[in-house]
Amino acid sequence: MQTVLSKSLSELIKERHSIRKYDSTYKISQEEIKDILKEATQAPSSSNLQPWRFIVIQDQETKKELRTIANNQEQVETASAVIAVLGDKEMYKSVEKVYRGAHEAGYMDEANMTRLIESTNKTYPFAPEEARKNIAAFDAGLISMQIMLIAKDRGYDTVPMGGFNKAQFMEKFAVVDRYFPIVLISLGKAAAPAFKTARLPLEDVLIDYR
Repeated sequence: MQTVLSKSLSELIKERHSIRKYDSTYKISQEEIKDILKEATQAPSSSNLQPWRFIVIQDQETKKELRTIANNQEQVETASAVIAVLGDKEMYKSVEKVYRGAHEAGYMDEANMTRLIESTNKTYPFAPEEARKNIAAFDAGLISMQIMLIAKDRGYDTVPMGGFNKAQFMEKFAVVDRYFPIVLISLGKAAAPAFKTARLPLEDVLIDYR
């Protein structure tokens, strides 16, 4: 397992860049990828329903097929792995497991557990599907950033990709209708530095300060 580097969060944020050239000979173990994902699931989510799911692709032939689905982006095939982040538009179906788990861990009493389960079941199932998809997509963004920062902390590189054929992805990986693909994240060792990028001045993005 890769040794975790000791860097501050500020350093990691500044050093993380989108890498598109990877060392295709470098392999990351399944165990470490699972460890990265497990750590990333500490991300916050709406009502703690954790509406994210993952498909990890490491098989070389499968990555080659995925490359055609992902607009021929080279990094899909050359990175050690591709993590597909999916959203769960029926996230409320996890409510019992989420809140009973919190109760059993001693984080809430039974009354609060029951109240939260009932409240979730009265709202989420009746919300428009588009609203639930928006919630899942927002939460998937939070965990995707966690994945990329955790990977950087372990000495790996990443790039998020939203440009791929979602319908073809669902067909290829037999994704059931409850879930929908949001982003692909290439994970591996850089073979070339990232392109330098600039950021807008804070004055351009800070609309108001009161």
